[in-house]
Amino acid sequence: MEAATQSAASTSVTVNAFQLVFHIDVFLLALSAVFAVFALPRAVARFSRAAEWRHGHILRAIPLKRRAPKSPMRSVQSPPSGSAAADNLTSDESHTFHSEAHLIRHPAAKEEGWSLPPHVRAWSSRVPTFSNILRYRLDVSFSLGQGLILVIYSAALVYAGFLKSNPFVDPLRTGFVAVSQIPIVYLLATKNNILGIFLGLGYEKLNYIHRFAGTLLVIASNVHSLGYIYEWTINHTFSKNIRTPARIWALVALITVDLIYLFSIPFFRRRAYNLFYFSHVVFFILFLPAVHGHVPSVWPYVIATAGIISLDYLMRSMKTRVFNARIRPIPGLMLTRIEVPQLNAGWRAGQHVRLRVLSSAMGWIGWAESHPFTIATAAKSPEGMVLLCKKTGRWTSRLYDMATVAGYESDEGTYGRTVQVMIEGPYGGPGHCVFASYSAAIFIVGGSGISFALSAVQDILQRDSEGASRVKIIEVVWSVRDPASLTPLIPQLVALIQQSVYAPLKISVHYTRASDQLPGKDFLPPGLTLTAGRPKIAKVLDAVMSRAVSYGSNVKSSMAITGVVIGVCGPTGLGDDVAQVISQVDARRRWAVGGIEMHEETFGW
Repeated sequence: MEAATQSAASTSVTVNAFQLVFHIDVFLLALSAVFAVFALPRAVARFSRAAEWRHGHILRAIPLKRRAPKSPMRSVQSPPSGSAAADNLTSDESHTFHSEAHLIRHPAAKEEGWSLPPHVRAWSSRVPTFSNILRYRLDVSFSLGQGLILVIYSAALVYAGFLKSNPFVDPLRTGFVAVSQIPIVYLLATKNNILGIFLGLGYEKLNYIHRFAGTLLVIASNVHSLGYIYEWTINHTFSKNIRTPARIWALVALITVDLIYLFSIPFFRRRAYNLFYFSHVVFFILFLPAVHGHVPSVWPYVIATAGIISLDYLMRSMKTRVFNARIRPIPGLMLTRIEVPQLNAGWRAGQHVRLRVLSSAMGWIGWAESHPFTIATAAKSPEGMVLLCKKTGRWTSRLYDMATVAGYESDEGTYGRTVQVMIEGPYGGPGHCVFASYSAAIFIVGGSGISFALSAVQDILQRDSEGASRVKIIEVVWSVRDPASLTPLIPQLVALIQQSVYAPLKISVHYTRASDQLPGKDFLPPGLTLTAGRPKIAKVLDAVMSRAVSYGSNVKSSMAITGVVIGVCGPTGLGDDVAQVISQVDARRRWAVGGIEMHEETFGW
């Protein structure tokens, strides 16, 4: 950027570049406020319950009330005849290596009666035709609605860059456009961004805007720089101009922003994540003082950006905990189970944490790496926080190998190993969507996405035991490659099915790879099925909708129909399939059931 704020007005007879880009930022802020207003009714409904203020923000440990063992009870489902067989699994087959009896609770209504969570229908349920159009997938995990947001955003910047100006003869304007977007790019990169808090969205849901905004910032910066380089070259003044301190700082800023973009391409994000991450951190830190050194008059944008970063790191430090954790391998699933029993509250079902394993066995830099994992248990569970880490890359492979090599410890006589971990979070989750406020819940997951379903189901059943759930029916559809993946989880799945009384639970496991070693039928209780082939999502949704309208036991038989929520967690593309099925549901059936809403969590970048 070649001039101070005072000279910005001289680039055009009627347009002040500094004021123009400021007004563009105000417009974008106002547009975000409109989305926040639309999300406000659900936010008010969610936080109208005092308990919601204590969950989903800060991880903590609380004392749990011990429940006296209760005698078996009669459920609305027939008693699972295969549960006894499941209890006979050896420790090598069970992923918990201890009894799951603590998960089984007597969900009789509380003495003071039921305290049902309020339910506010999402706008996608109120205007299903419009939402189906916006949900249409232009690419894998990229909808038409997301595309429209990016079009509006880019149109605003194009307007700011071209209004009574030609970037090829007036490169100063594009410089101001680039500077005006620095706070937005940094804001969308933070884990605790204010925009996501008001919208009820996790940082990962806004990441696509961060990438796009960063790309436009890089383009504007290069157009601005190349315009002056061309002008100086034509006038034979390049050597003279490039030696001034302001232009040297400009060159530093240009190199850093270009390197950030280079190391952000998918190749580096997927193949060399550490290079991607550390280049972001280092060059982000260098970029701000370089911009200020180039044009000191843009200090308001630099200060705002520094404030955003400082606030994020302050909140991240407040959300960070260090505990000793127990790691155990699950060979059947190629997972590492991480148990932190001391940490048992502060998160919501579906949220994730960022994990560091502070051990030299993770490698010379692996101990400093932070990886996200969905929490596999509900808050206030006796087993505390549990993470299931799929063995996929170098870091997770080292974690799995470390857990496997540990074997049986002679001093404790237990399987696995104790390591020190740093846990940061919680992040993400369903936002203002409360699963327990719907009449029916379907969780469609793939592979290690079962972590999401386990925590969500356990949370609903836990609320059911407290008389705080509207859910009448719960259905879990789990897709795996190998049917043997089911065996390690049978004890926990059986416990959840036994616990489901007022909200019957059905779990369907589908495998896509042929195998000669299938779990015996004796191991599968009523409510748990194993089927070859991909799941028929449309058929599952149709059956759940029919049951939600007509089904209800005891107090739930008189409850109003509040819709169906579908939680999706799995590889990219799974959410696209579910979204297509939802869009094909007849409008009258959708209205009769109270609407269909979808919450999606996907793997990948």
